[in-house]
Amino acid sequence: MKADIRVALVGNPNTGKSTLFNVLTGLNQKIGNFPGVTVDKKVGYSTLPDGRTAQVIDLPGTYSLYPKSRDESIVFSVLADRSNELSPDLVVVILDATNLKRNLLLYTQVADLKIPVIIALNMMDMAKKDDITIDVDAFAAKLGVPVVPISARKNEGTDQLKQAISFANKIALQEESIDVETIAPQLIARIKQDIKVDNPYFALQLAHQHETLTFLTPQQSSHIEELEKEYGFHSQKAQGAETIARYNFINDLLYDTVTQKITAEDETLSNRIDKVLTHKIFGFIIFLAILLFMFQAIFAWSAYPMGLISDFFVWAQSSLHHYLPAGPLTNLLVDGVIAGLSGVMVFIPQIAILFAFISILEDTGYMSRVTFMMDKIMRKVGLNGKSVVPLIGGFACAVPSIMSTRTIENWKDRMITIMVTPLVTCSARLPVYTLLISLVVPNKNIWWIFNMQGLALTAMYLFSLVSAVVVAWVMKYILKGRERGYFIMELPVYRMPRWSNVLHTMYDRSKTFVIQAGKVIIAVSVILWVLASYGPGKRMDNIAQKYKQPEFTALQKTAPDSVRRMMASDKLENSYAGMLGHVIEPAIKPLGFDWKIGIALITSFAAREVFVGTMATMYSVDGDAEKMESVQQKMGSAKNPDTGQPVFTLAVAMSLMMFYAFAMQCASTVAVVYRETKDWRWPAAQFAYMTVLAYTASIITYNILK
Repeated sequence: MKADIRVALVGNPNTGKSTLFNVLTGLNQKIGNFPGVTVDKKVGYSTLPDGRTAQVIDLPGTYSLYPKSRDESIVFSVLADRSNELSPDLVVVILDATNLKRNLLLYTQVADLKIPVIIALNMMDMAKKDDITIDVDAFAAKLGVPVVPISARKNEGTDQLKQAISFANKIALQEESIDVETIAPQLIARIKQDIKVDNPYFALQLAHQHETLTFLTPQQSSHIEELEKEYGFHSQKAQGAETIARYNFINDLLYDTVTQKITAEDETLSNRIDKVLTHKIFGFIIFLAILLFMFQAIFAWSAYPMGLISDFFVWAQSSLHHYLPAGPLTNLLVDGVIAGLSGVMVFIPQIAILFAFISILEDTGYMSRVTFMMDKIMRKVGLNGKSVVPLIGGFACAVPSIMSTRTIENWKDRMITIMVTPLVTCSARLPVYTLLISLVVPNKNIWWIFNMQGLALTAMYLFSLVSAVVVAWVMKYILKGRERGYFIMELPVYRMPRWSNVLHTMYDRSKTFVIQAGKVIIAVSVILWVLASYGPGKRMDNIAQKYKQPEFTALQKTAPDSVRRMMASDKLENSYAGMLGHVIEPAIKPLGFDWKIGIALITSFAAREVFVGTMATMYSVDGDAEKMESVQQKMGSAKNPDTGQPVFTLAVAMSLMMFYAFAMQCASTVAVVYRETKDWRWPAAQFAYMTVLAYTASIITYNILK
């Protein structure tokens, strides 16, 4: 989409920047990566009151233009590099009205780059509750920029913000907060002259960050380094001098424009809540109770919509088999594509509920408290407290979680976090677990309120966290590093979740799951159907001739369903897929798996959720086209041809879940680990140790339970 103006959103973490981005752009968003790096780039489009279209870029949250992580380094790169395709015409700086002193440091730095700026004074409703009064007109006059009071969560003031964007000046008019050139006058003058820049603060930032800025040539970077040595420039001392000068300006500004009634009696509501929710004992009990409620709800609330989706696909398959002409194309469509697709679509309710809970926990500020509580435990196993963020995020998906480890400065802590994050139960495992649990765990309540299937799912999630922590503890002694890690994070105040944001997250994540998983599953399902429907040589013709023999002809009249099933089973076993399954069967038989499960394990190495689609395709090919059932019913009724017992016993199902709990069955995760480490040895080692763990845990589980 072509945009008339490009707007960058800049702000500290927890200022409501992403909420404002969602309000301005709605569903008109795209998520990718910033050029050359693996940092998430969120871009959306908004229609302005004058009819023009604004491209809105949500830059990573940062406290300062001096980066502490790769995410934060993006902010200055985008703002400073005028040749960058994302270089903004206008910057909207989001300030938390309840915490202006801290927020204004970043504003003064951005303003001194002399890009047109608008201030969005967010959380004005919270400021009012805290008896904070801001003279907005005086505030704007002293800074020389438009200031728009808003409450992004309540969608208040956003129309006025759009109006301000449409009327924004093309020339920066903001007042200077400090005299930048007094910090390193000779160096700044030389950089301006030699590198051909006209902004003194831009020149100063080049002195600080030239080694990491990709828009500078190696020759320019080397020249700046020489100038630093010539003029005795010390980066940390210069940063310190700049920060002191900026806070002197900020203190004067706030003294003249902001008043707050301070009462000695009561502490803030957030602090009172924290005394309970972050208590060293009750805090963990409450967290476990919330997790238990989440996984109970995933089973209980999703049962009805999942039933409707399952029934729809059963009806669709039956109808298509009935109305379409018999032949390989119909079988490919119905037993390959649609059977595989049903394995994805049926789990949309559970995925949506999971992400709704995660969104609520993040929106309310509780997820930050969990991170804070887990810090001490993480340190005991040799991790940084910041490792908790990727581990908790791993409940959703390992890929963005591994990318988020860039905020961990300590190399050893970061590498251990990357290596153990895929052990945490992600949303891709959810369809596998819920399918297997529903086969072997009774759908009954104990003590009237706890559903046994929900308890089993909760146990798998907790088991994954414990596994990740134990493996991290082992790796603490394997990996060597001298840096000391530290943990600094801000706890946002508690707020009610913004329900439109929760709904948007449910929709966006469900859509992503269907599109990303769906593409892989349908591709695998089609390939699998071909492999399961055809065999080498004349095997299929010989089977057809076999069932034309007199004994089968007679049986066809008395028990046609039985003959049809026997013939389908024979064809499947003699197909390419069957041969592949039989090749690996000796290796997986000690785990309780047959050759059909073996095929599902192989296809699952593309993505874990492919297991469900594979089983749907396998049992569709193996089944009776005139008697369509859901994949759960087919797997539940599957019998072992040697023993006559069900294939999916408690021992087999639990063994399978243990395998999926540990195995690295996600091509995307392997790829992102390589991208983050730039060395194939790390994903190779990760794949190897997780496969060994999976096989060991699976064989132990099967032999205990069988």
